[in-house]
Amino acid sequence: MAARSGPHVPDEVWLEPAIQVAIANWDFGLASRLIRERAALRQDDMALMTGLSQSFLSMLEAGNRRLTSLDKAARFLEGIGTPEALLAPPFREQAPPTATADMALPALGHHDARTSVHQAADLNDLAAHAAVRSLQFTDEITKTNVSNVELEGLESTLTRIAGDYVHAPLHQIFTDLVTTRDRLFTLLNGRQSLRQTRELHLLAGTSCLLLAHASQNLGDEDAAIAQLQTAWTFAEQADHNDLRAWVKGTAALIAEWSTRRQTALEYTRQAAQLALGGETRIRIVAIEARAAARIGDRPTALAALEDLQHARDHQAGPDALTRFGGLLSFPEAKQEYYIGGTFALLGEHQLAEQHAYAAIELYESGPDEHRSYGDEALARLDIVTARIAVGEIEGAGEQLQPILELPADRRIRQLGDAMRAVTRLLEEPRFARSSAARTLADATRGYQAIDTRTKALTP
Repeated sequence: MAARSGPHVPDEVWLEPAIQVAIANWDFGLASRLIRERAALRQDDMALMTGLSQSFLSMLEAGNRRLTSLDKAARFLEGIGTPEALLAPPFREQAPPTATADMALPALGHHDARTSVHQAADLNDLAAHAAVRSLQFTDEITKTNVSNVELEGLESTLTRIAGDYVHAPLHQIFTDLVTTRDRLFTLLNGRQSLRQTRELHLLAGTSCLLLAHASQNLGDEDAAIAQLQTAWTFAEQADHNDLRAWVKGTAALIAEWSTRRQTALEYTRQAAQLALGGETRIRIVAIEARAAARIGDRPTALAALEDLQHARDHQAGPDALTRFGGLLSFPEAKQEYYIGGTFALLGEHQLAEQHAYAAIELYESGPDEHRSYGDEALARLDIVTARIAVGEIEGAGEQLQPILELPADRRIRQLGDAMRAVTRLLEEPRFARSSAARTLADATRGYQAIDTRTKALTP
């Protein structure tokens, strides 16, 4: 570093804790005296550097005068080359960076606030000292590692993923979700405002909720439950009822498709206490209806269908989670699919086919990006089941063909389970003499769902 001409304060002087505390306390008289002693400077030298008179500096160091003007205080600090790391917020824009601004400084030691109070000559000094302390604190707590623009970008990314989920290959969705979740985790390991932290918790919880659905669709129940537990923790941190309700609803879905079907109803009851209206409420009662039908609880299933219709009649606008759309919404097409599935499980085959057709027509007439290939295929399987029940094998074959032609990377695990159930129906003794039934059974036998062992899923 080039030698500086004229009087100056050597870099090592600023490492003195006593000088750091004096500047932090706005005790410029003590700071001036200590700096002169450590740097072997005269009061004339300090006057030359700061633009203050030697007589004023003498009174300042004796405690007979105070620097109560921010302009004079800033000129004093700038003149002696105070490192920016030691400057209070009011002086940081006024004091230009010095050659010592980037040097490492030890943390300020704790000091007795009462000392500062006794050193204050009058209430104006005390008020100024209190003000700078407040500014220092707010400066610390408002530091952030994320901008509002990035937060909006992350929300937009999750919105895109939720929308893509219903029609894009699952492997691609999974990879995008892991990348987005990891970015959210990284930001949460940093520091941001309370509002931004709460939003990050909501977004991180939403990403884990989507990963739970993806894990379930891949047939990995343990991974899905782990993601749900994480999503619930984030919902608690954000104190967000909509996210809580979706987590409980998804837990019910997972239980419904597992061997713990009875617990699905308990999860829907917990979720119902968290969501009183909107699409989230419709989703919960729809899951309850189908879960009850799956365990043969007809009264509960029919009562839930009545609640569903009531919720549809009083539907409000999108809530904080359904605004993401896609998988995190519950549109009319999906509602009809769930109603049809409930009637299919109850053995009401005519009603099942009616609502399943309604779901398919709504999906087919809507935008391609809103079509859920999984729900549409499962609705077709409800029609297949209804037609097999009444012996219409050829009609069942017509609905099976699109499912058989579905690309392997879009065959969610639930399709594999449902297709095996269709195979068992076709193998019943009553169809033993039906060549059409045997042909159809051969076509459905061995239907392969997504291979969860694929390397594409490695994070």
